[in-house]
Amino acid sequence: MSEQSCLLKVDNLAVSFADQNILSGVSFSLEQGKTLAIVGESGSGKSLTALSILQLLPYPHAHHPSGDIIFEGESLMAKSDAVLEAVRGNKISMIFQEPMTSLNPLHSIEKQIEETLLLHKGLTGKKAQLRTLELLELVGIDNPASRLKAYPHELSGGQRQRVMIAMALANEPNLLIADEPTTALDATIQKQILTLLRSLQQRLNMAILLITHDLNIVQQFSDHVLVMCKGQQVEYQATQALFDSPDHQYTKKLLNAVPTGKMASLVDPKVILEAENMNVSFPVKKNFWGKTTKSLDVVKNVSLKIHEAETLALVGESGSGKSTLAQALLYLNKHTGQVVYLGQSINTLAKDDLQALRQELQIVFQDPYASLSPRMSVQDIIAEGVHVFNTDRALSDQDINEQVSQVLIKVGLDESAANRYPHQFSGGQRQRIAIARALILKPKLIVLDEPTSALDRSIQKQIIELLKALQKEFSLSYLFISHDLSVVKAVSHRVLVMKAGEIVEQGFTSAIFENAQHPYTQELLSSTIL
Repeated sequence: MSEQSCLLKVDNLAVSFADQNILSGVSFSLEQGKTLAIVGESGSGKSLTALSILQLLPYPHAHHPSGDIIFEGESLMAKSDAVLEAVRGNKISMIFQEPMTSLNPLHSIEKQIEETLLLHKGLTGKKAQLRTLELLELVGIDNPASRLKAYPHELSGGQRQRVMIAMALANEPNLLIADEPTTALDATIQKQILTLLRSLQQRLNMAILLITHDLNIVQQFSDHVLVMCKGQQVEYQATQALFDSPDHQYTKKLLNAVPTGKMASLVDPKVILEAENMNVSFPVKKNFWGKTTKSLDVVKNVSLKIHEAETLALVGESGSGKSTLAQALLYLNKHTGQVVYLGQSINTLAKDDLQALRQELQIVFQDPYASLSPRMSVQDIIAEGVHVFNTDRALSDQDINEQVSQVLIKVGLDESAANRYPHQFSGGQRQRIAIARALILKPKLIVLDEPTSALDRSIQKQIIELLKALQKEFSLSYLFISHDLSVVKAVSHRVLVMKAGEIVEQGFTSAIFENAQHPYTQELLSSTIL
């Protein structure tokens, strides 16, 4: 690569916090119009490298013992705030991993996009609004004029990510840093976002630094790959060369971590939960007296069965009603329809009986960091449910502590983890804690709502193997909600495909993947890089 074609050069970069070295020996270069993917497990230093480029680390607590970052021929290291502010959001932009936390919940979409236009271009009023509309149209937001006054919570995950891309592209940067831009998105939306980024890259001749844990995306969309492990660069190759002939053992481990296999058929399984004609509606408009005059039907006449020791996968795009249906099955929202658990209608249960039943019906949420209280120790988090249901004081505190220790070991964590807090664990470890919290109550059915979507492939594989082992040992039933069809293929016995609140196709996993009948299912499968 010639010096003239090199847009960004990182040379022997190191990062330390106080006296502890976190990152070292990172070197790479990136040409205009090309894509470099940085891959590795959580904690490997991917995002730390990206934040160093923009000099967004908490200086002076953080510092660089060695290395240089050269952008357009000039070093960015130790530059003044004025120089860096002229680069950030202007020449170098960044799309952060979680748009819901990156976007300001108190400001409209219009205001947030116009802020960067004002800062770097001085645009205000009508000119700023026209440019905002142009950007929203560019990233594929339907009817952008109607979205200007919308707030982040009023948009779907895919729409929020498109808004983040619009903000990042507002000033047509030369370099776009995309930190896990598609992690929590459905297969169809993920494909749309990646196709969008590629088309915008070609149109603007923009370089992209792509941080991701999805190696399928890396293989499809990058020119070069940098592999990181525990703060060290372990491999740096052209994409195809790396996939054809990886050099480092860690790279080989990552490539072998793609979910594989299929679930064995169940013999004469017992129905554990059955739902008939489930409907969920949310009010969207009320009159002066508070009476609902307009409703949005989110779940429409859904019926399903879940068998003992079975994994039933529920797939579909964001907004299709998957999580809403799961919450209705657990009586966590208002609905109509009947739910029968082990032959008993839940609809007729008194409040106290329903509360007691919750011990057997548990849920593990998508984001373990958000679902685990940061103010509670792991011991208190896992034991909380036991204390709730230990109304007759049959278990002493020592008994409960022993159960916590046992369940921690069961999910692959050390007993000493009980005395620590969620922020002291990686994403995969936090998800194991969330599984332990559900498992300690000895449930018969666990709803798994996107339990692996935010995890690296290698960690994802560990969690999947853990769930399979627990299912086999305890005959657990799972309702597995996911947008990752490669995971669904590996873990589920049957699949329900949901679109706009309705089940459009269902069947055994092998039949769905080999011979999908509904056009929507076919579209989902064609959008997935399996």
